[in-house]
Amino acid sequence: MTSAVSPGSASLVEIRRQLHRHPELRFQEHETAALVARRLKAAGLNVRTGVAGTGVVATLVGPANGPHVIVRADMDAVPTPDLKTVPYASEVAGIAHACGHDVHTTVVLGVGEQLAREGVLRGRVTLVFQPAEEIPFGERSGGRAIMASGVLDEPPADAVLGLHCWPALPAGVVGLDRDVAMAAKDAFHVHINGSGAHAATPSQGRDAILAASQLVVGLHLLLGREIDPGERAALNVGTIHGGTSQSIVPARAEITGTIRSVDTAVRLRLKEAVERVAGATAQAAGLEHVIEWANEMPAVRNAPHLVDLAQAVLAGCPEVNEVRLLDAPPMTTDDFALYAERAPGLYLKLGVCGSRAGAVCPSLHDGRFDVDERAIDVGVGALVSLARSLLEHRPEDGR
Repeated sequence: MTSAVSPGSASLVEIRRQLHRHPELRFQEHETAALVARRLKAAGLNVRTGVAGTGVVATLVGPANGPHVIVRADMDAVPTPDLKTVPYASEVAGIAHACGHDVHTTVVLGVGEQLAREGVLRGRVTLVFQPAEEIPFGERSGGRAIMASGVLDEPPADAVLGLHCWPALPAGVVGLDRDVAMAAKDAFHVHINGSGAHAATPSQGRDAILAASQLVVGLHLLLGREIDPGERAALNVGTIHGGTSQSIVPARAEITGTIRSVDTAVRLRLKEAVERVAGATAQAAGLEHVIEWANEMPAVRNAPHLVDLAQAVLAGCPEVNEVRLLDAPPMTTDDFALYAERAPGLYLKLGVCGSRAGAVCPSLHDGRFDVDERAIDVGVGALVSLARSLLEHRPEDGR
């Protein structure tokens, strides 16, 4: 889903395509980090590599005191095959940039290069290229690792900016959420323990897979009975494993899943319901169970004063065709939430869907996902305009 791009953006488009051809999983973003560091050093930024493993942090400091603005991008790909037939398709089997992080990296790289060319008169800009935003169950967040590294502790930030590719919006459009930009997340892992037996004598065992199957259905039924229709929540069971042979009643099974929410009360109620249903299902089948929670992530909340600023600034940004206030927060999550807890945050939704008639825009994490590359210019222009506005006038924290 590509389109003609302006001559000045050709190098950024090629960078995006290079990253797309060579995707790297969480904490393995060595080539991506090297490319980013090389370009930013050539542009004159102060660059630190190896942050939180494979992260890159670059700074640009003006000659006069002023605000500190952080701009963050995530770099990792997802473990899914690239299903597109394009010249820049992934060359790594089973791995693809199906969530747009190649675009995020390219856009923020472009932001750094443009600010370096034009100069920063006041304050400081810190660019964070974060590893490992995609988080399998029980694994650590790259954003949390960046925070733990201490590189963002001093000086404290006045604002943190980021964006995410958004296939529901056409290229040229920037979406703004008035409050919640991404939902909160809680991941669960349920271990079910029974006893094995021969398939010919199932009554002599306790079937863990059968109980796990009933639990999957029971968990999905929760949303219809525990959550009111007007409340924003989602639940998904993503994996189920168990058994060793078709002729053995399986003694063990396990499932992993996630719940997404916006409201804290709904979040707590849904977690309690998951534990209750898991316990009741195991008890009814005469089995034991253990439930673990991991990867809890707060919702991404936009600071109201930054939303107001973005509406005004982006309306005058020549690269942006339209600024659109979005109606309801999505159930996707992002560890940008951790940055937005540290300083007032603004997370933009970058429209990437092609504008031609009949354009097909697969969802995030779909192996067919692609972008209209004109969105790269839009993202760079939007973030540069916002950063410059923030540097010119120290923002008041409206939270």
